[in-house]
Amino acid sequence: MMRTYIIGFMVLFGGVYAKHELYDGHILYEITVQHADQVQFVSRLETLLHVDVFSYAVPGRPGHVLVSKDNRELFENELSAAGIEYKIVVENIKDMLDLEDKLLQEAVSKSSNRTRNGGLSFDRIYTYAEIDAFLDDLPRLFPGLVTLVNAGNSVEGRPIKYIRISTTNFQDPIKPVIFIESLLHAREWITLPITLYAIHKLVIDVTEQDLLQDIDWVILPIVNPDGYVFSHAESRFWRKNRAPGALCAGVDLNRNFDVNWGTASSSIACMETYHGPRPFSEPETSIIRDIMLEHRGRLQLFLDIHSFGSLILYGYGNGVLPPNGLILHTVGVHMATAIDAVKASWNPNYTVGNVALVLYEASGSAGDFGQAVGVPLSYTYELPGYRFGIGGLGFLVDPNFIEQAGMETWEGIKVGARYIRDNYRLLNV
Repeated sequence: MMRTYIIGFMVLFGGVYAKHELYDGHILYEITVQHADQVQFVSRLETLLHVDVFSYAVPGRPGHVLVSKDNRELFENELSAAGIEYKIVVENIKDMLDLEDKLLQEAVSKSSNRTRNGGLSFDRIYTYAEIDAFLDDLPRLFPGLVTLVNAGNSVEGRPIKYIRISTTNFQDPIKPVIFIESLLHAREWITLPITLYAIHKLVIDVTEQDLLQDIDWVILPIVNPDGYVFSHAESRFWRKNRAPGALCAGVDLNRNFDVNWGTASSSIACMETYHGPRPFSEPETSIIRDIMLEHRGRLQLFLDIHSFGSLILYGYGNGVLPPNGLILHTVGVHMATAIDAVKASWNPNYTVGNVALVLYEASGSAGDFGQAVGVPLSYTYELPGYRFGIGGLGFLVDPNFIEQAGMETWEGIKVGARYIRDNYRLLNV
């Protein structure tokens, strides 16, 4: 039924979706591994066949891999020879991309965009240009509360802007600082509503004054503007930034920080986890570094918002726990519990844990850098991946889930915020 509907829509509007021809015939697989050797085997296939791993399979948790039609037979034969179970989730991912386009275009046509009080509606995904204009407007609409900072330019020259939210202009040393960012990975569009929702609840629709009065906030909605624009215009599943390269463009920004850099990432520029030529080689990661160092000491909670998996993860990516690992885990569980209490029914409960133990080893991440420079609570959120309305999973956006994603994640953020507020004050009386 769903496939018939999609094909009918494509006949009517075929010319609109030419940008997705790149993915025509690509198959999305779910794979199940039983032990570490199979995990390593899939990792080797990623390099040899240049498949796109949406989520990594580990024992007890299936993974999802996007494979081109040209590599389909070889990929299936290799999995079968290694005894790895697989099933096809989406026969042609272009069908799902066309459906996503349709739903998002319909949402735009129905959306009022800006609300009467200057906020954004939570029924659509916004472009870089729209968010740039929104951030520019906030200091004018909310003087004395919001400060706009142009932190520098991306590789392609786009301004990377963030806002500081404070009732005391960041001048009160007894107020802890929270830093939230989204879209480090370009294709993870559903992460943008999380930072926008936080701005909404702290600036526009303030219902919990303590979060505003007792805490200073730094919010960076689009870390990777070049990749984000490219994912809209050219390649929906583009992950990296747009750093030029001899063979392939882009650096995985979440492998470009200087904590264990290059030890659990790729040195091959065409790979999705390419760590770049050196730590902080990219302006985007340098900006995040500088924000953290500017607020070092007062910065108590860092949240790097990603998709997908229903996870709250902490460092380190090599499996070594920070000295405050118990506190990290306990607060993470409390945040997850708050989200689970209001989450969409079709999504699983959140899992909390060290990234290397829950998923896989990873080096050079933003979360690890935050932990290493003294942020007591540094987390990576992986938002839910199932899309009830769109019928797929992963990076695709169902407009009906946008506000829900913002609301439920904010419940978790509030728990972390109040924990650091209460404990920071006790340490500074």
